Amino acid sequence: MLVKLGYVAMSVHVKDASPSQTMTYTQFQRIQDREAAIKKLERISNSNLENCLRLLKHNYGHDISFFRLSSKLIPLANHEALLGWDYIKPLQENLRKIGEYAKQKGMRIDFHPDHFVVLNSLRPPILKQSLKTLKMHGKLLQGMGIDRTHRCVLHVGGAYGDKEQALEQFIENWSLVPAWIQKMIMLENDDTTFSLKETLYLGEKLGIPVVFDLHHHMMNHDLDEWETHWERVVQTWEQSPLSIKMHISSPREGKDPRAHADFIDSDYFISFLQYIKGSVPEIHCMIEAKQKDEALLRLMRDMIGKTGVEIIDGASFWVK
Repeated sequence: MLVKLGYVAMSVHVKDASPSQTMTYTQFQRIQDREAAIKKLERISNSNLENCLRLLKHNYGHDISFFRLSSKLIPLANHEALLGWDYIKPLQENLRKIGEYAKQKGMRIDFHPDHFVVLNSLRPPILKQSLKTLKMHGKLLQGMGIDRTHRCVLHVGGAYGDKEQALEQFIENWSLVPAWIQKMIMLENDDTTFSLKETLYLGEKLGIPVVFDLHHHMMNHDLDEWETHWERVVQTWEQSPLSIKMHISSPREGKDPRAHADFIDSDYFISFLQYIKGSVPEIHCMIEAKQKDEALLRLMRDMIGKTGVEIIDGASFWVK
């Protein structure tokens, strides 16, 4: 089984390369000339995109071909006071460069929109804003020339006092989601509300790939072992053009085990991989750790010499 590792949004090694530089609406309003304020937004956004390309080049230098883009690339993109702003046009050149580089180097890039994107909301304004945010992600992918299929990971949403009803509300709201946005979405089990089993209910019913988060399952599992559901997770990916994806993180020591540690517990990770080998030919594992790319590089160092592991390059290995 081929294992490829990725990491999230920012590097601890590449200096002054934040893809999430921002501008608040209060700051925007302080600039009296609206045209000048929009130009500043565009400069910040282009700087974020240029930093994304720097990160992809850094990744290529370390054989990393799996990366989550920041969802904060364009400040105020969805603000109601800026609905007339066509932000794609001034960013087109940098978006194209990112997409071309990713495709040329065989990289998988995707997004994890923020927690306020809630598709099972009972409130129409929240659903409307969630769809607006997803449309923005879709426009960015389109600007990059990247196939938008299965590029946005979401959590199921809120329980609203009745989890069973909340799951049915997701199904009801799903019919209001444009088909092209439906195609972008993957669902992930979360650490407090919707377990792997509950997320699979939606994934199977609606044909949505399920991204298994091992750490979240440790925190929220309804007394179910993940092993009993693994084959179902795999099956949700059968129609996807992409390899199965999962999230890996380790609990931080201290009061809140839900928080992500700086690095990954390699022994726990390899025991997981040894269990699932043979079930899929290839798996892409997104590292969610405080030390970002350094966590990936350290995990690769930890893999050297482990039984049944054959290192391929700086970010991938075989599990035999």
